[in-house]
Amino acid sequence: MFKRKVYYEAKSELLEELLENAGSATHQPPPPAQGIPRRWLPSWIGAVLKWSFLPFVLTDLAMQRLARSIIRPPFKREGSCKRRGNCCHYVLIQHSTNLIGRCFKFWYTQVHGFYLRFKEPQLYEGKEMHVMGCRYLQKDGSCGQYHLRPIICRQWPIVEHFGYPKILKGCGYRSNPPFPLDGPEDNLSEGRSKLNILD
Repeated sequence: MFKRKVYYEAKSELLEELLENAGSATHQPPPPAQGIPRRWLPSWIGAVLKWSFLPFVLTDLAMQRLARSIIRPPFKREGSCKRRGNCCHYVLIQHSTNLIGRCFKFWYTQVHGFYLRFKEPQLYEGKEMHVMGCRYLQKDGSCGQYHLRPIICRQWPIVEHFGYPKILKGCGYRSNPPFPLDGPEDNLSEGRSKLNILD
């Protein structure tokens, strides 16, 4: 039990450091040591699937906007994207070994073109997460498949009805009221606001 706790703490510290550095990075992190893996699903099939599901994705986002206009969250997103691409360096997808979790991982790796930066999931805020990169991120920080990007990218930065905003430092967005809070009452680490996560 003690070994497992130390192992998870070490993984959590690694991920905290990566997310902290992502906000101020001036270039993309290197690919995995074994290189970016090739997808076995043909790209044309992935494109057909993405175009097929795009109306549902856009409808879901419209319903979320409607819900926020009816029940306003405590934080409001302001600003605009600086198009640096730093939020694409480390994308976190929750790890799960059940069928839905495996299908979710397949969808993001084979259809949307994400790839694992680490073979093993990493612990973040008590949850095991896959740490992924995106093969469509261009050197100038733009997205090579912007119009077909997945919902996790369209929702970023995350401002939820419950919980704290998740905004990458320096990305051009901010929360109103500001978060992290200024003053001695703020005992939350700034790293908690630097997360690209899909629960």
